[in-house]
Amino acid sequence: MKFKAFMTENGVSLLEKRFLPAFDKMGKTCHLLLTKEHLFFLHNLLNGDGVQCIAQFRKDVLFDDYRISSQNEDRIAFSLDVALLYRAVKSSVSICTEFSGGLASNRLQIKLVKKLPPNCTQPMPFLTFETKGYKSAVIQDVPISKPLSRSQVIELQTALDSAQDLPPTLVQVQDPNQLQNFVDHMRHVGDVLNVTISKHGDLQVQISTTLIRLGTEFQRLSVIGEKTQAPVEDRNLSAQARSERAIARGDAQSVQVSVKHFSKSLQYHLTKPDSAFYGIAPQGACLTVIFQFLVPGTRQTDKSISLHCRLPVLDPGSN
Repeated sequence: MKFKAFMTENGVSLLEKRFLPAFDKMGKTCHLLLTKEHLFFLHNLLNGDGVQCIAQFRKDVLFDDYRISSQNEDRIAFSLDVALLYRAVKSSVSICTEFSGGLASNRLQIKLVKKLPPNCTQPMPFLTFETKGYKSAVIQDVPISKPLSRSQVIELQTALDSAQDLPPTLVQVQDPNQLQNFVDHMRHVGDVLNVTISKHGDLQVQISTTLIRLGTEFQRLSVIGEKTQAPVEDRNLSAQARSERAIARGDAQSVQVSVKHFSKSLQYHLTKPDSAFYGIAPQGACLTVIFQFLVPGTRQTDKSISLHCRLPVLDPGSN
């Protein structure tokens, strides 16, 4: 089992400035899955009681001279502490910059190694970052779990494949900061968030208690997947009445999710997506958030990077 690569300037920047700060806020540990073509960060994928998150990078986005081999179809997976990985990358960046006189360069090598730690009798696996200067090298070791067995990798891959299913209707929020502001103001009102998504392009987010009901609505959003026209007679109705009628017609779904989980998913705005798509899985199984990244300077989706998360629901939902 071998893995070795050099990180590109863009790859280091993506991880250090955007993705690792977000991953660090999602949880203490995550799985890394390395394949011949991609690297995956997988949060909580084998547990069903929290926010599940999947980030996928094409190898050439992050690495040069990418080499991987294993007896498991050249797939390697392990878990690690995200904070330690983030710290190692940040430190390596500062060392790279210092070695190159203020100019970042392709000097950062990453590889899997086994080493004998102090006071241990058995070698332990590490993800090692090596920064080479003109006369010296700095090595930083990030401890990792024992690499997953063949059956464990298959279990992880199966969970990954099932988590890729798209909801039948997705609505696009161009400025997710508006949702962030709403949740920031309302998180002390209650613990449960009602989320309703219609095929007309409406997204309603609402917090209710026995004494108060507060919410925000986005109308006429872009829709991907199943879509319908809103009836003319619904135009002058309240948001609550419109959503109830849409649900009754089968043109909308509504689920309840934890305010804490929803707020957590918004931390992924640290990755600087260009927009976010929201959708509800069939039978209200989960709330899915897909973040869109565009190729800089264009309106084309950057297919080399993908990020989405799935929030567990607190009730079966309404169809």
